[in-house]
Amino acid sequence: MGCFECCIKCLGGVPYASLVATILCFSGVALFCGCGHVALTGTVSILENHFSKTVSDHALLTEVVQLMQYVIYGIASFFFLYGIILLAEGFYTTSAVKELHSEFKTTACGRCISGMFVFLTYVLGVAWLGVFGFSAVPVFLFYNMWSTCQVLNSPMANMTSSIESICVDVRQYGIIPWNAAPGKACGAVLGEICNTSEFYLSYHLYIVACAGAGATVIALLIYMMATTYNYAVLKFKSREDCCTKF
Repeated sequence: MGCFECCIKCLGGVPYASLVATILCFSGVALFCGCGHVALTGTVSILENHFSKTVSDHALLTEVVQLMQYVIYGIASFFFLYGIILLAEGFYTTSAVKELHSEFKTTACGRCISGMFVFLTYVLGVAWLGVFGFSAVPVFLFYNMWSTCQVLNSPMANMTSSIESICVDVRQYGIIPWNAAPGKACGAVLGEICNTSEFYLSYHLYIVACAGAGATVIALLIYMMATTYNYAVLKFKSREDCCTKF
């Protein structure tokens, strides 16, 4: 066998679907975890400086944010390992399907492991749909605040004398308690908040984090199709000598 034929054989064993899903998953998780971590820190800073002057009013929120940041560390570590494992499983089953190694034989243990990956990937896919929806919540909140600032800076608002009546009250979202002071920002104070770098940075980081969560959902959907196909192939290989290409 020549060098060219050997290269073609090696390329034939590459699980391209799993490879694309792994790259997309790593990218999505990195964006979600990195941007989400920084955005949470910026959000707490904005609340402390402008909406909640008393430490006890936002103490619970600070603890929740710190807990979420630790969870982000765990998510990043888990998906790094899980992506590598799924990619390795893709190489294993693709080589089996295309019969690159004639000595390959399917076993009950191998089929059981593939079935476990199918189940776990489906569970993670459903869970990340929830994460994707949850990551859209801060984007919605910051968008409401940004749109209020746009109204504040509009020419029509400048022509009226009721600029101070344009407010954003974060207490209505349940982020801080109703007795927190001041709890809301109006008029010129709101305009100053919207012009800070913390606000714009956190807003855009939440958007990127939401996009990263969406990319991870797409990656898990690809993983679902790949792992389900791999499991079906292993079942067929254990029953008869069939050769299905993927």
